[in-house]
Amino acid sequence: MSSSEIFLGRQPILDREQRVVAYELLFRAGHTATAGVTDDMQATASVIYHAFSEMGIQAVLGPHLGFINVSADMLLSETIELLPRAQVVLELLETVAVTDDVVARCHALRQQGFALALDDFVYDDSYRPLLNLVDIVKIDLLLHTQDELAAIVARLKQWPVKLLAEKVDNAEQAAHCHALGFDYFQGYFFAKPAVLSARRTQPAQLALLELLDLVLADADTAVIERVFKQHPNLTYNLLRLVNSAGGGAARQIATVSQAVLLLGRKQLQRWLQLLVFTLQEGTPYPSPLLLLAATRGRTMELLAQRRGGDATVRDSAFMTGIFSLIEGVIGKPLAEIVRELNLGEQLAAALLHRAGELGALLALAESVEQQDLDRTRGLLESLGGLTPSDLTAAELEAMAWTHQIAEGNALG
Repeated sequence: MSSSEIFLGRQPILDREQRVVAYELLFRAGHTATAGVTDDMQATASVIYHAFSEMGIQAVLGPHLGFINVSADMLLSETIELLPRAQVVLELLETVAVTDDVVARCHALRQQGFALALDDFVYDDSYRPLLNLVDIVKIDLLLHTQDELAAIVARLKQWPVKLLAEKVDNAEQAAHCHALGFDYFQGYFFAKPAVLSARRTQPAQLALLELLDLVLADADTAVIERVFKQHPNLTYNLLRLVNSAGGGAARQIATVSQAVLLLGRKQLQRWLQLLVFTLQEGTPYPSPLLLLAATRGRTMELLAQRRGGDATVRDSAFMTGIFSLIEGVIGKPLAEIVRELNLGEQLAAALLHRAGELGALLALAESVEQQDLDRTRGLLESLGGLTPSDLTAAELEAMAWTHQIAEGNALG
């Protein structure tokens, strides 16, 4: 198996304030449709090793922890000790039987500095030796009723473990787990626009859409400046961005027009697109949705570049990825947003119907996020000219770029 056959998926793990603190890393080899560790333990170990050594852990995780599923064979293998213990959490699959060897191995790994978690936990007395060793217990909400969930939480309080709720798919589940005292949360609910859809569109967001419309129409800088002047908070953020883009050296800027000229239209457009995801009151920065939107847009842009697309095609690919997640943030139907911004037939077809090259690239990005390997492979074949290696490289570069965005260092 070569690293070119690796597919990589990430799912964010959030704390009680909805801040991203970790990712569960989901590895796929090109010839298998299963997640985590396959029956061929050595092949899977090779995938994980290449992911960290060749892909680069900073590109995959940034400053966050990475959760990795391990089977009993993987747990007992020396290969696992190649992983960076300061930045991974070894997630013991529910298929791992609690034997003396497993308990001894967990104790040894804990002494070496590895963090441990139990996956899809259902209480059984046989787990008591492991509960004295693990740091985190993951509980699949689909496996329990609310009463059962409360009982498990109460029982686990006798151990100093953190609780992680997984498969959190709606607001009711999130609120219930929060009230029960869960420390961490994982699920599609936290990375889809619906989490914000009940909130009214703020004036600053309307201004962002107006500014985007002006930039896309190549309006005069003076017209753009007038909109900025009506929103001091946007002007402040613009000046911060221009100074940041200058590599740390503060620039003497007297007007908004000067800031726009220094930044450049392409950078301004990209900043406006991403800023839409940062203005919701009560959400952390960077929000999971911002991270997903930035990664998706950048991945699509890089894939378009690998297909030989010109600057216009690449920019359209980025915009398609970003705008595919905007509906719930703005609080309007996507078709209405597309019409208001006059995005054009190709973008509209891609966003509304997944049609055309842009639509196929969007569907490909979505298939990776959903860990649908069969669909990913089919879309790669239909696009032509793209390989699994291209996809992996684009994902990694996009992840690294997204981490820079989160730290406020770059947009280019």
